[in-house]
Amino acid sequence: MSEELEELVKKIKAKDLREEAKKRGIKTACVKKIDIAKQLPRDVVEKLGSK
Repeated sequence: MSEELEELVKKIKAKDLREEAKKRGIKTACVKKIDIAKQLPRDVVEKLGSK
């Protein structure tokens, strides 16, 4: 599962991930993209990856 997540995250722009995280109150400063993605719901990450 984590390999799938890593592949999805590679396709997503950091800006898009941060915007989604901020909507949910997730800290985004000094955090890697993969760590933000792990905190977001799976369906949100998949939706961002399919853009």
